[in-house]
Amino acid sequence: MKIGIINVTGYAGAEVARIAFDHPEIELVSVTGRSGAGKKLSEVFPHLFKINLTITQDIETDVDFVFSGLPHAASAEALSTIVKSGTKAVDISADFRLQDLKTYKEWYQIDHPTPELLKESVYGLPELYKQKIKNTSLVANPGCYPTASILALAPALKNHAITSDIIIDAKSGVSGAGRTLSLKTHFSEVSENLSAYGVDGHRHMPEIAQELDKLANQPSSLTFIPHLIPMNRGILATCYAPLSSDFIQQNSDPKSKIIEIYKSFYENENFTHVVDQPPMTKHTLGSNDCIIYPTVDLRTNRLVVISCLDNLVKGAAGQAIHNMNIMSGFPETAGLTQLSLYP
Repeated sequence: MKIGIINVTGYAGAEVARIAFDHPEIELVSVTGRSGAGKKLSEVFPHLFKINLTITQDIETDVDFVFSGLPHAASAEALSTIVKSGTKAVDISADFRLQDLKTYKEWYQIDHPTPELLKESVYGLPELYKQKIKNTSLVANPGCYPTASILALAPALKNHAITSDIIIDAKSGVSGAGRTLSLKTHFSEVSENLSAYGVDGHRHMPEIAQELDKLANQPSSLTFIPHLIPMNRGILATCYAPLSSDFIQQNSDPKSKIIEIYKSFYENENFTHVVDQPPMTKHTLGSNDCIIYPTVDLRTNRLVVISCLDNLVKGAAGQAIHNMNIMSGFPETAGLTQLSLYP
């Protein structure tokens, strides 16, 4: 199958290209980029020197599948003609994640460019929506923070084990901010430093709330605070929620029951794993895995879940490839079997 990448010059687009190179079922034949048009891909990203392609302004070769790494709004516009022509696509931007048009406009300060496509798109979290992903032509690839957070809380919410009063304390490497130059991600500002941001509201918060509300079948009371940490890749999300009174009454050993629920929920998943000790970000570096450690603070009857993933793989490009595999009928693990890098 021939694929194209729109905006390969971003971190997510480049990571799709890297993973696609070793995928047994696909051939990367076209890459675009506004700033790098006319250059060899290896001129922009020397580590991709084995991919002999020239960056163009637009997809110039017939393709069967497209990944879009453009910013929001621009991505929806670029995919409009492509999807309507019958070509399947995964959007790595935020354009099709939020299902409510008013919420999209509130957080992105623009009217949705293609609301008709929004109705057709599927939220691309395979652990929750595999069958819908299989039957759609357009997938909204989840954000990195939402992937870590939703996977951390989904089993508990689905089993009514917790209340809707949820706190998510999440930390991300600098690559999550993208390649655009910014003083906030300047080496001297980030190195040996730790900072909270988006305290009054981060764009990933309504996405997380949307999915948690569906799982709980009721509105959640969500507090989400992201932090920037001085490393290239990785997300660690620590999530907290009180156990529900019914769950406490029905289970004399709530910690063991929680672990049982989590292991059962993800037992057939290839990329989400429940572990017996708190994970570190290096446990997922370069892999498409999300590692989850659930426990219970018995003093307070509070669920605590630690979730780790690589924000550029499971949090972006790897999950996009996973979605493509499902949409195209390939084995889910095709091209995604690499283990984590360590140390």
